[in-house]
Amino acid sequence: MKTREYHPAQPKRRRDSVKLQGDVARRVGDGHPWVFGDALRGRVLGAESQGSAVDLVDPQGRFIARALSDPQGSPVLRVFSSTVGQAFDLDHLLACVRRCQDLRRRLLGIQLTNCHRLVNGDSEGIPAVTVDRYGDFLVLCHYSQLAETFQPLLLEALVQVVAPRGIYLQRRHAPPAPGQVRPGAELVYGTAAPPEVSVTEGRCRYVVDVTAPASPGLFLDMRRGREAVARLAGARRVLNCFSYTGAFSAVAAAHGAASVVSVDSAGRAHGRARRNFEENGIDLSDHAYEFVTGDAFATLARLLEHQRRFDLVILDPPTFSSARGRTFTAFKDYAELAGAALGVMDSGGILVACCNAAKMPAADLDRALGRGAQMASRRLVVAERLGLPPDFPVLPAFVEGDYLKILVAQVA
Repeated sequence: MKTREYHPAQPKRRRDSVKLQGDVARRVGDGHPWVFGDALRGRVLGAESQGSAVDLVDPQGRFIARALSDPQGSPVLRVFSSTVGQAFDLDHLLACVRRCQDLRRRLLGIQLTNCHRLVNGDSEGIPAVTVDRYGDFLVLCHYSQLAETFQPLLLEALVQVVAPRGIYLQRRHAPPAPGQVRPGAELVYGTAAPPEVSVTEGRCRYVVDVTAPASPGLFLDMRRGREAVARLAGARRVLNCFSYTGAFSAVAAAHGAASVVSVDSAGRAHGRARRNFEENGIDLSDHAYEFVTGDAFATLARLLEHQRRFDLVILDPPTFSSARGRTFTAFKDYAELAGAALGVMDSGGILVACCNAAKMPAADLDRALGRGAQMASRRLVVAERLGLPPDFPVLPAFVEGDYLKILVAQVA
């Protein structure tokens, strides 16, 4: 009798699907929202597919997630749903924005702030965008050309759910032309904002410019750092390095700091800092408040030379900067910065060290502070570790999205 050979049924490959291999399939299955081009093993996504929804499947053809194709981007695929057959349409965007708003109301306490991140894009089902609220205005940021394909639908969803007075757009994916500065944010819905929009966070108020080409002037992700300074500033001599528009400085002054020195290499930033002091009813004629224009390292050296001492020092440097002939990168220079800061601190003082470099792990920041303490012949003990506030939710597997590190340490 002739025996029949058994051939297991092979899963049919979906027409609009992309097969992921090994670790990539597992990572996306765990919830990571990005797939890069080198993971596709030679497969090229056609330019005409930009914005198309595709299924991501594992080596056996089993469904993993739904993603938008972004062939010219990095990543080239961005996950928006783990539901089979989910369309990326107005209904999806409405559901996402409503869910985002509900999360902020339940976890953040909207009554305490009218400035917060409303949509944290890739972690909340709307790839390549963020949406921030400043009072009655929204600032929408695009991080890929992909976002242009669904911008009209997203604007409609935001208008229906949030009903803002106006929406401004920043195209972060488009670098300025050579020799040109980045243009200001574009009004894409509603009425124009005034030059200053006043917003509230806890007990403090700040003025922001929602038309600015980069940051409106208040880093929303740093809320927990400002809350820590509010708790710690009372009766302390405060030094705020890289002070920018003075949010940390204004918080410290408003919560009873004995004195506040704000240091930034851009003198024009102090103008906004002074406005933030005024917005909180702080008398700038008081000699307890100083605004210093200069390089942070040079200023710290000068303060040490003049034997100035501080009880609370805030370090919130950019990941990379180049000013007055000196280049700073968090990866290689944070230890030296911490050592210089510790040189002007008394025993028992508090160091608030912040780092927003996604590629710098928390352990590397710890080591940088340890090396800085050794340089300064001081002992430093980390008492508190803080990160992103609840309006910046991140998928558990999306480690790149959990970028912010804030360490509160005591000097011995």
